[in-house]
Amino acid sequence: MRHLKNNVKLGRSSAHRKALVASLVCNFIEQQQIRTTLPKARQARSMAEKMVTLAKANTLASRRLAIAELRRVGHVAKLFKDIAPQFGDRHGGYTRIVKLGQRHSDGSEMALLQWVDIGPRVRKPKPEAKPGAKPEDKPDAGK
Repeated sequence: MRHLKNNVKLGRSSAHRKALVASLVCNFIEQQQIRTTLPKARQARSMAEKMVTLAKANTLASRRLAIAELRRVGHVAKLFKDIAPQFGDRHGGYTRIVKLGQRHSDGSEMALLQWVDIGPRVRKPKPEAKPGAKPEDKPDAGK
């Protein structure tokens, strides 16, 4: 039974998976949003939320734990200095995932991972009219 087993293997070894998720979170901290596949976005969201919770404590021990997970001191410093103070009164739910539809090449479900109250909010593009839809009245240019 898979009770309390909530990590997705993503087709990688455990070391590769940890490095991938740490890299995604570091890029997320740097760029404020990332576009990736839905399973990767869910894994990155989980780690990003934990890192913000650590950063809100703002202790030496929490900083060392964050560096041990993310492996990049500069990104941890930005997390502690810029991002965590903006979530001072929020108790969780620091990120959002916006589904973007399927990727053309292989049909993977794509998603956008964003901070909730930081930066511009990007919405999904509206689908265009289908070919069988009734066209609008357009004046003919040649007549």
